[in-house]
Amino acid sequence: MTDNPHDAEDIAVYEKQGFGNRVGFGKKPALLVIDFINGFNDPDAFGGGNIQDAIDNTAELLAVARHMDLPIVFTSHVYAEDGSEDGVFNLKSPGLAKLKRGTKEVEVVEELTPRPGERVLEKHYPSGFSNTDLTGWLAQRGVDTAIVTGCTTSGCVRATVVDAMSNGFRPIVPRECSGDRANGPHEANLFDIDQKYGDVMSLEEVLDELDRLAPEQANIVQKEE
Repeated sequence: MTDNPHDAEDIAVYEKQGFGNRVGFGKKPALLVIDFINGFNDPDAFGGGNIQDAIDNTAELLAVARHMDLPIVFTSHVYAEDGSEDGVFNLKSPGLAKLKRGTKEVEVVEELTPRPGERVLEKHYPSGFSNTDLTGWLAQRGVDTAIVTGCTTSGCVRATVVDAMSNGFRPIVPRECSGDRANGPHEANLFDIDQKYGDVMSLEEVLDELDRLAPEQANIVQKEE
């Protein structure tokens, strides 16, 4: 992980215990855009911090993913108007129930507007994999690597990364493409992800990896067609 704010003593503990290894890229990545919706980009609702910056950086990555014809999934955190989809998560964070289906708050931000053929997946819990068909959707497309962007780093991004790893995908988190409403939880969770669950890389490093995969990816697409 680049630009690590944690001290050498912290890192030494993890190294001694065998954490912090690399999972690396596989052969078929997909881009997961987690909860970059209007409600989570509004400081008066659930946003703030560096979320807008992360959206801007994700727009650059999204353009590359589209050019490479990678599988692309957006998630939106959403609930029914009548409360019938509320669950235990709403007991802990009751304000989330304001994210009602059909409202502007649950739409993907304009900068990242999904295109035809790109999946928009509704969810009710932090992980994009929880009670959704995301695992099967990715597997059917031969995906082995999940590039996870979105917000918040300490919530839905982290949960999605953990479940991606648990379901057999290699999680990659571009540091500049993950946002949180507060910097402390953001940095702490990037550190934890990088040590135990996936690879936190700079956006530049991720783009370099995609550039390296580009010829092979083109061959995969041609075979699928």
